[in-house]
Amino acid sequence: MKLMILSFLLIGFPGVCLGAEPLQLHWDQNYLTITGDQLPGGEMKVHYLEAYCRSGSTDADWVQHTRMKHETRRIEANEQGTMVRLQCHVGDGLIVDHLIQSTKDDVTFQLTAHNPTDKRSQAHWAQPCIRVDKFTGGNQQTYLAKSFVFLDGQLERMPTRSWATEARYVPGQVWAPPGVPRSDVNPRPLSDLIPSNGLIGCFSEDESMIFATAFEPYQELFQGVAVCLHADFRLGGLEPGEKKTIRGKIYLVPNDLDALLKRYREDFPEHHEP
Repeated sequence: MKLMILSFLLIGFPGVCLGAEPLQLHWDQNYLTITGDQLPGGEMKVHYLEAYCRSGSTDADWVQHTRMKHETRRIEANEQGTMVRLQCHVGDGLIVDHLIQSTKDDVTFQLTAHNPTDKRSQAHWAQPCIRVDKFTGGNQQTYLAKSFVFLDGQLERMPTRSWATEARYVPGQVWAPPGVPRSDVNPRPLSDLIPSNGLIGCFSEDESMIFATAFEPYQELFQGVAVCLHADFRLGGLEPGEKKTIRGKIYLVPNDLDALLKRYREDFPEHHEP
């Protein structure tokens, strides 16, 4: 009888995946693959990292100006498949160490960027490109209706109002937070709307789950061209000898928006809506 009551209580709480094993992490050739029976489609791929980027990027050539050369290697991975350590060497000498860990319903990113050179680093922001095709069951056109950002304190599905359509490269959509120069973001259409917080995400094909992601500090939120969503993190250029820390999350949770927002606010108090 006690076991039956416990089972009922666990099932009744949003965010509890009864019997679920931790999400598994595997990194190879610049792709982080997240797998798990609780994940729609069985897996989610992250181009990690797609690029480290210079400032002055909004109206600049992506290859000739914005994207910096970098190389990532795996330093360590545990036998349980729940932890990966990576190290990135950026072309101007910047070194970024990454600790990535998983639980049953999230993936945590802890980064330390260090400039050991005698010159200021040109790396101002970077892109974890999260592919959501299997999660949404959508393609480049149809996944938009599953995707969202927060505007005026409310979840708004894409395409949002005031959808921008002009830029050096199209399609796509960029939302930049206060304090980030509009000249330093992705060269895709830039919305004139300011996001209420740093969370971007989408619903699963059957709407039973939510994927969402956030980084702090963040440079932009981005709906891309590879059936992807980004919360691109900010580096801001590091002075010689300077270190900076960045943290991020991927949430893969049941469709309970209030529970997700509560958890997000606890994880990222800096992102509280005004």
